[in-house]
Amino acid sequence: MRLFVDTPLVAATELTLPPGAARHAQVRRVQPGDTLQLFDGQGSDWPATVLAMGRSEVRVRVGLPQAVARELPLAITLALGMPANERMDALVEKASELGVATVQPLMTQRSVLRLAGERAQRKQLHWQAIAVAACEQCGRARVPVVAPVRELADWLAQAGADHAAAPAATLRLVLSLQPDAAALPALPWTDAGRVFTLSGPEGGLTPDEEAAARAAGFVPAALGPRVLRADTAPLAVLAWLGLTAGGSAC
Repeated sequence: MRLFVDTPLVAATELTLPPGAARHAQVRRVQPGDTLQLFDGQGSDWPATVLAMGRSEVRVRVGLPQAVARELPLAITLALGMPANERMDALVEKASELGVATVQPLMTQRSVLRLAGERAQRKQLHWQAIAVAACEQCGRARVPVVAPVRELADWLAQAGADHAAAPAATLRLVLSLQPDAAALPALPWTDAGRVFTLSGPEGGLTPDEEAAARAAGFVPAALGPRVLRADTAPLAVLAWLGLTAGGSAC
């Protein structure tokens, strides 16, 4: 059993598991003497031996770290107009399994799902928990970041400012249905260390939004003749980039 612990782990120390991890261990009926695999998101697995199981806490002894090499060779950010209903939940889960580094939820002019204030914060925490659970299952030892919800215009303004000083090893893509959009294999992604992919919600980005993305340094990219759903398109890009660059799914 792999469990995420949201505190830095230290070898040869005793640790009381945080509530979420403790509940998982209790549900699985772990017993004293059993071995767990812990990770704190910093790139290693930590074997741990259960010392005591209580009604409200689980104590373990942490062993020596074991480096885990399951990350993609590219740091990929998916910036996307949030799909509605449970589609965003599934997108975060699958993107985490496929190796995404960051998920940036955006509100656009055509967004069905609109979030602000406390509701947006709750959703961010919910999606971050989904990313953690996906990493526990698939073996990643680094947890992707689900960023706070932002308006597309605000995010593009920051992206445009960053583009002026960005290293050449950063590629920015906006998924587009326009005739001048290039197919992924034709783009210079192989020299990139970071890739930012921007895609729209149901209905896509408006022409003005796509124009603003291009002005901020995003290159139009096409995924073929079919129109993909808002929750399918970014995952298709992520899978293609990761597998072609030499990475693999979990």
